[in-house]
Amino acid sequence: MVAAVVVGGAASCPAVAGNSLPPKAGELPREAGSAAGAASVPQLTAAGGLYEWGTRGMPSPVPPALTSGLSVVSAGGLFGLALKNGAVLAWGDNNFGESEVPADLSSGTAQIAAGWTHGLGLKNGKVYAWGNDWYGQTELPASVSSGVIAIATSAVHNLALLSNGQVVSWGSRTDVPDFAQSGVSAISAGGDYSLVLKNGAVLAWGSNTYGQTTVPAAAQSGVTAISAGYEHALALKNGGVIAWGHDNDGQTEVPAAAKSGVVAIDAGWNHNLAVKADGSLVAWGNNTYSQATVPRPPVCGPVTGASAGYEFNLVITDRSVPCRH
Repeated sequence: MVAAVVVGGAASCPAVAGNSLPPKAGELPREAGSAAGAASVPQLTAAGGLYEWGTRGMPSPVPPALTSGLSVVSAGGLFGLALKNGAVLAWGDNNFGESEVPADLSSGTAQIAAGWTHGLGLKNGKVYAWGNDWYGQTELPASVSSGVIAIATSAVHNLALLSNGQVVSWGSRTDVPDFAQSGVSAISAGGDYSLVLKNGAVLAWGSNTYGQTTVPAAAQSGVTAISAGYEHALALKNGGVIAWGHDNDGQTEVPAAAKSGVVAIDAGWNHNLAVKADGSLVAWGNNTYSQATVPRPPVCGPVTGASAGYEFNLVITDRSVPCRH
């Protein structure tokens, strides 16, 4: 929703779906429409290298341009972003202009991040933002106009990582603690909190209603990747996923398949995705709309990119490889 997960690449972060005001910290998300389809059956749309599923908040139909050549995907609230040959493609809901990508991002884009109803792009060290601005999330501070090496977004706040290891935050949260002013190597924005990775340790700040900023001892060294969900968090260490925070939907109960061999992670609103070294995909957490049920076939790998949205997923996979199960 979080995060586009790219094997060997960058990640974006969680976003809340819907066209009403996002919930305050500690509140459950407001309903934004009814479920489409049977909750027990994955509603899958196939379009070449991109698959999307989850019966609510799914930005379909998938445009023909997404049938091949994708390198990154990012699932937001009711819309999706993809990166193809340096061009940002958007589809789905457009009530706030979140699917209207700035012309400057038609080439040379390095990273994307889909938020609740806004998007971010990174090109030549400069951040671009578009869509909903109720909380100032598209009002870019001067410090992100150059020298940015990573971006992350959530419901209504964003993070940027500068080349000197400093974190910048804007939107509903603008605070950055002293420990995130230098030496940071990775960032991830949660519902009303933020995660950073520094010298292999996960550090967090913001809302801690469900312990999402209380980092467990296991995640205080040797961590290689992080991803913040709405009120829960993930870390990757020695190929295994560590999870903490809100567990109302089992999102912090890591399955055995995600405890080894994992190379990329992404936390959605209340569900998660993990990509393994063999290209297989593991999902767990809230499954009300089948978002934690991996469709097999056709999603049988190798998965090269994945992103968990509010209640849907986007996955890039090589369709030339036949399913073996």
